[in-house]
Amino acid sequence: MTRGRLRVYLGAAPGVGKTYAMLGEARRAIERGRDVVVGLVETHDRPRTAELLDGLEVVPRTSLVHRGATFTELDTAAVIARRPRVALIDELAHTNVPGSKHAKRWQDIDEILDAGIDVVSTVNVQHLESVNDVVQQITGVPQRETVPDEVVRRADQVELVDMSPDALRRRMAHGNVYAPSKVDAALSNYFRVGNLTALRELALLWVAGKVDDQLDRYRADHGIEGTWETRERVVVAVTGGPEGDTLVRRAARIAARSKGADLLAVHVTSADGLAGADPANLARQRTLVESMGGTYHQVVGDDIPRALLDFARGVNATQLVLGASRRGRFAQLFSRGVGVETTARSGSIDVHMITHEEAKKGRRRPARSRAALTRSRRLAGWALAVAGMPLLTAVLAPLRELVSLPSEILFFLTLTVGVALVGGTWPAITAAVGGSLLLNWYFTPPLGEFTINDPENLFALLVFVLVAAAVSTIVDIAARRTREAARAGADAELLSTLAGHVLRGGAAVPSLLERMRETFALTSVTLLERQGEPAPDDQADPGAWRIVATSGGAPSTCPGHADTDVVIDEDLVLAAHGGPLDAADRTVLEAFAAEVAVALRQERLQEAAEQARPLAAADRMRTALLAAVSHDLRTPLASAKAAVESLGNTDIAWSPQDRTELLATARESLDKLARLVANLLDMSRLQAGVLGVTPEPIALEEVVPRAVDDLGPSRERVEGDISIELPEILADPALLERVLVNLMANAVRYSPPGAPVLITASRHGGHVEIRVVDRGPGIPPEAHDRVFQPFQRLGDRDNHSGVGLGLALSRGLSEAMGGTLVPEETPGGGLTMILTLPISTTTSTTISTTTGTTASLPIVTNRTVNP
Repeated sequence: MTRGRLRVYLGAAPGVGKTYAMLGEARRAIERGRDVVVGLVETHDRPRTAELLDGLEVVPRTSLVHRGATFTELDTAAVIARRPRVALIDELAHTNVPGSKHAKRWQDIDEILDAGIDVVSTVNVQHLESVNDVVQQITGVPQRETVPDEVVRRADQVELVDMSPDALRRRMAHGNVYAPSKVDAALSNYFRVGNLTALRELALLWVAGKVDDQLDRYRADHGIEGTWETRERVVVAVTGGPEGDTLVRRAARIAARSKGADLLAVHVTSADGLAGADPANLARQRTLVESMGGTYHQVVGDDIPRALLDFARGVNATQLVLGASRRGRFAQLFSRGVGVETTARSGSIDVHMITHEEAKKGRRRPARSRAALTRSRRLAGWALAVAGMPLLTAVLAPLRELVSLPSEILFFLTLTVGVALVGGTWPAITAAVGGSLLLNWYFTPPLGEFTINDPENLFALLVFVLVAAAVSTIVDIAARRTREAARAGADAELLSTLAGHVLRGGAAVPSLLERMRETFALTSVTLLERQGEPAPDDQADPGAWRIVATSGGAPSTCPGHADTDVVIDEDLVLAAHGGPLDAADRTVLEAFAAEVAVALRQERLQEAAEQARPLAAADRMRTALLAAVSHDLRTPLASAKAAVESLGNTDIAWSPQDRTELLATARESLDKLARLVANLLDMSRLQAGVLGVTPEPIALEEVVPRAVDDLGPSRERVEGDISIELPEILADPALLERVLVNLMANAVRYSPPGAPVLITASRHGGHVEIRVVDRGPGIPPEAHDRVFQPFQRLGDRDNHSGVGLGLALSRGLSEAMGGTLVPEETPGGGLTMILTLPISTTTSTTISTTTGTTASLPIVTNRTVNP
């Protein structure tokens, strides 16, 4: 069966018209004769959307009961059974009610697509998993419902429904998106112009990436290798040389000239993996590229021009930036060089040859590694060459009549190869030269003279010398390559260990310095940072440098006093004590130093982020406060003002009963306003750490009745018993009463009519647990922590249920008194808030239970007694 096609309407924010566009397309499809049904569409009470939905065939939804409440969801089985050509299913990122077949709606859509039915759906950019954290950073609102990007990328068609921020805000102001009561709060929070502009850019960039993927797939399917200049992509080739920084910055400027251009840096490594660039320079250049918004890539190839162009064409690059050759004029006579060769093969890709200070200075050879063979093997080779050749001559001389000259040459060649295997190049060449002289004197006619009569013998001796030299050179190169490979393997293992150390979270600067000191057997390693502007003689001036971190013994106070110093950048230098390092070890040390610099920058960025986080949280709280209190402050103020103005109106003769009711209304409104202001002030004091707490021993049977009495008319719905045998707890009486009032008021608000709120208390070790139990809709476990954030009203989408500070303030006050406040699901449905407080140390821990009964005190208020 052919899988159905998925079409997704993507929007930057709610209200841009995704559902409207989907329904409009559905009506056009019906006019063309296609069978279209509505699987699930949310109109959100928008009249124009409802008008488009009117008259379309709608598949009935399925009903599910969760925690005593009934919800409706998409009936996937019914849609498949109906087998339309196209199904409209709104809100791709929606999370289904627990008990549904699938957890997410996009999984329902997958099943419908597998049945061969085309689906049209909608999603906002803030619900895409890859940008979820970015959206939260921009708007301050976490998005709980997300859809994997791959689900949307797999769609056969993604259409952007775009609208300017001003147009969307006008649409909201006219009441076309939200109800009028919600417009002010929405416009001043999530739907600010800056937020909408950023979300719009995210949506445009995401769709542009999707279009790029489609273009790459089309070019691959049709075998198109040429570059299509649909978007500027600048590729810069870096070699790890000193000119790399210049090339990267120049390429970044070229990319900046085109809005939205991509910057990519690529380094080509040799296929053997042995000869490479300076890793410290490459690491620094990689950091530079990423700091400029580019990406770093590494490819393997022996033909550098071909590797560069293959990469450039693979990413559909339009421009390639190369550095002018560092080779001298003589070297260029034998080879055109990478730049000239790349330009000749580039085709439609523009190649920029950038001059720099290192041009024409010649390529700097890396420091030669230590001798390929050990000292003992080289001495053995010399001994074998010096003693072996005369000894072989002494053995073969008596056998001149029995052994021919070619055979004698082979014997000497065998010995020369042996010398090469043992001692390397120079002992072998010495043996070859000495052997040729011995062969000439003792075995080549005329004997006893350094002359050769037969040209064939001369040719044989020359071949002997050449073969001996060639074999010895090859053996030496092989030994050197073996040692280089072993060293490269050890360095790779060391760097792999370093990478694993970083990935495991051990990238702190002191930890990296300690690893470095242990690896290279150093006495101390110190990271120094320059203080002030660079000076010509500051390398030996301790006052010009500051110790950032150190490991080991006495630290270096300046680079000039260190045995080994590695310059990381203009301001950072790594100084080490413990003897000088050879070139190979220094190369790895430079890689370590580059990683230390990255770790230092990450630490400082993290510190800056930690310092900015409270400011951001305070800003979010101020924004939420302004939105949340707009209604809660206006309502009691308006009620009190209306009551007072009515009482002051002399044109109306109020009866005593009317005056009493108006005074009661004003008093209740002002009390509500006073509680709101008190909560706001206490929350601000908590966050500032200046809330005064005076804990003292207190009995629960004293404070609980007072808290119940503060509930006013709602006190009638509270039931429970508090045992008089409970020990005294250590708490601030006034704050504890506030906490209990908030918890019970919240429980009463969300409990169904007629369902009582239960308050109980019990002892557990050195603490007393107070439980406030309701039978309301409850809260999902994943949202338990979120309910304690200020201005949260889970399960409540209007602005009529308070400012949302009660639980946040209650937890803050509980923790200020040394207690805890945690939520728990009530068996059978509902929410239980558990307040745990320490027992007073002045209370006896021995409780008499000899009578077998427990005395208890019912909750007593000045109005009623609840048994």
